[in-house]
Amino acid sequence: MDQLLQWLALPQHGLSTVFVVAFISATLLPMGSEPVLFGLVKLNPELFWPAVLVATAGNTLGGMFSWCMGWGTHKAVKHRGASGHHHRALVWLEKLGPKACLLSWLPGVGDPLCAVAGWLKMPFWPCTMYMAIGKFGRYVVMTASLLWVFPGQF
Repeated sequence: MDQLLQWLALPQHGLSTVFVVAFISATLLPMGSEPVLFGLVKLNPELFWPAVLVATAGNTLGGMFSWCMGWGTHKAVKHRGASGHHHRALVWLEKLGPKACLLSWLPGVGDPLCAVAGWLKMPFWPCTMYMAIGKFGRYVVMTASLLWVFPGQF
């Protein structure tokens, strides 16, 4: 096991691992990319920016995939009598438009938010831009704080 972890921590393998895990974690599958990113950067501090950018790219592409899945289900799912909460949430999302995708970094609601944006047929490229901004900010703040604000904790 130690040998596998050392191999995955090598820059040439670690960045691709971060990308794949970040992509998968942005879909509706329950997985977190933060431990993988933090582990790589902790072992290779010089890879902070490349790792954050690779994680952002993978996570954004995963969000784009979720958007496409939502867009594809638009015709398959018919509006049924939704509760008042669902209706208010949809109205709120439609009012915000693609800017709502800034919240795609939030745990638990961010990934479904990307799919709902596709289902609502929000414009693809503006949604992608807002997803990338939100996800990049999350990775920078989270990784930097774990490394430099709370260094003795890990």
